[in-house]
Amino acid sequence: MAIIDGIREKIRSRDYYVSSHAEDEMAEGGFERKDVENAVLTGTVEKKLTRDPRGTRYQVEGPACDGRLMNVLCRFKETGPLIIITVYEKRLQ
Repeated sequence: MAIIDGIREKIRSRDYYVSSHAEDEMAEGGFERKDVENAVLTGTVEKKLTRDPRGTRYQVEGPACDGRLMNVLCRFKETGPLIIITVYEKRLQ
């Protein structure tokens, strides 16, 4: 199973937790949970970040419901829910 499939399954089954930092970033960017879900369910894993001692993080890039491109950083725990670490709008340079 590809990593994105595992992340999507956690989202579909609502087995995920949004950190307080991600909640703050969502409010600042005007995003809601449905935007995070849409980005993950239709997006792709753009980066696998392995240098964090707390575990591998995945950067998923996909569209919010309004079409804005966003990044969702998440991490699997050994057991339990997927953790949404942060969420932000991708700014094109």
